[in-house]
Amino acid sequence: MKVNRIMTLRLILSMIVIVGFTSCSKKSSTKGASQGTGWKVDSKKGSPNRKQEAGPGLVFVEGGTFTMGKVQDDVMHDWNNTPNQQHVQSFYMDETEVTNAMYIEYLDWVKKVFPPTQENYKAIYEGASPDTLVWRNRLGYNETMTNNYLRHPSYSQYPVVGVNWIQAVEFAKWRTQRVNEALLEKNGYLKKNSKTNDVTAESNFDTETYLNSPTSTYGGNAEIVLPGKYADKKGGVRQTKPGKDGKVVPPTNIYAQRSSGILLPEYRLPTEAEWEYAAAADVGQREYNIYKGQKKYPWSGSYTRSGKRQSKGDQLANFKQGNGDYGGIAGWSDDGADITNQVKKYAANDFGLYDMAGNVAEWVMDVYRPIVDNEANDFNYFRGNQYTKNQIGKDGKIKIVGKDSVQYATLSNGKKVATSFPGQIAQVPVDENETYLRQNFDKSNNVDYRDGDKQSTRYFNFGDSESDTKKQKEERAMYNSPKHNVRIDSLGNMVRNYDKNSKRTTLIDNNVRVYKGGSWRDRAYWLDPAQRRYFPQDMATDYIGFRCAMSKVGAKSDKRKTARH
Repeated sequence: MKVNRIMTLRLILSMIVIVGFTSCSKKSSTKGASQGTGWKVDSKKGSPNRKQEAGPGLVFVEGGTFTMGKVQDDVMHDWNNTPNQQHVQSFYMDETEVTNAMYIEYLDWVKKVFPPTQENYKAIYEGASPDTLVWRNRLGYNETMTNNYLRHPSYSQYPVVGVNWIQAVEFAKWRTQRVNEALLEKNGYLKKNSKTNDVTAESNFDTETYLNSPTSTYGGNAEIVLPGKYADKKGGVRQTKPGKDGKVVPPTNIYAQRSSGILLPEYRLPTEAEWEYAAAADVGQREYNIYKGQKKYPWSGSYTRSGKRQSKGDQLANFKQGNGDYGGIAGWSDDGADITNQVKKYAANDFGLYDMAGNVAEWVMDVYRPIVDNEANDFNYFRGNQYTKNQIGKDGKIKIVGKDSVQYATLSNGKKVATSFPGQIAQVPVDENETYLRQNFDKSNNVDYRDGDKQSTRYFNFGDSESDTKKQKEERAMYNSPKHNVRIDSLGNMVRNYDKNSKRTTLIDNNVRVYKGGSWRDRAYWLDPAQRRYFPQDMATDYIGFRCAMSKVGAKSDKRKTARH
């Protein structure tokens, strides 16, 4: 019996070893095969493990939860700062505000590619230029800044001002194209130095055009747009070797795709939630419980002056310290500036971001409303979505904007800002083909979604109908704001109609945007990251600038392991 037991155990162990070896062999034999089908997968198509690179000027901000809207000093009991819990995904953000040097690079490119001397492009450069007259004051002499602030080298590393929200958005779009253009050239998908030597208005580069129709990029110039896999070091197409039959097979045109992982997501303005989360930087202050509150400033402590021995008494941000006091007494510890200051002059917060309080306030993407509707959404909150899609022509192909089809946004002061350029894909609002039976959105323009309680307004009418006049609809609107009108008459003259209607009840409409952070003109009260204000999107000031952000794709962070408790 004992011998039989031993033999049985040996037999079982032998079977376990054989099965284990067989399973290991099967597992190793599937290397390079699809996990879903078992088919061999071409590993050269795409880069499944390629991580997103940080774009130029950006630093990583790991996402998380925070209390949005909570301010310590709420002397006005302003209900537009009602605290609510929000969560933002990880993203990248500009280390500093966009500087004069960065913006001048943009202006120089616009002037070169769209010469103001040409009739169909004459308004583009002017529309992109900052309003330098924002420095003027009826009872102050500021002509030095009016004439020098933007272009004098002494101000090159100062934050750009005089830029309205629309101009800031267009700068971010331009930056996206230039960065991706450089990445494609670096990886052999574009001819060397094409981005500087060969670009014209008719042969402009656009990321989405390249992804959808590579041969339409640069006006269809095949000498510039290369099949990157076969590009040689000189920027031409590498010749393939003859096959066994002596024939030379021409290379297949393989262009960079989204799956290549080379191209970056778009640069854009940060959302209000992202900006506030990044400014507060609770990540470095474990003593602050972010589930219950947050810091008063981007730095630790409740004071605006440094407590460190080396810089004790110095201000930690550039702001107005009192009536008539923009920089303290000469020779004494102060904020080191009277107007704006050079970027990186003050310590960064715990995310590595500079000037998230003071220097200049900053535009964010959101359309302003007094209420942040966290009941509708508490994840990546943003108000202002207007969904579009590529316009398809009658031939079934995407429609590319031509040199004579530049579109402009006409500002309330009559100035024009170009919003679509040659080489881009024409956009149209999404329609029923995309919205039918959807639960998450049902129309293209979502700015007014859950926009207050219209039934509580004085003129609300339950008998809403399409036959109502424009005046009746305006009276029932939640935000009955002035409707200024600018138009061009039959002779080409600008006609400006200023709305003097005495029944207007607010300045809030769909064209006012949130701006965050205190500026050199603001008292310390506005340095709190949770403070929020609004300003018309087509107007500019000498105290509002901006910085760009970029969404992160993939994992929340690049840490190898997730913390476990």
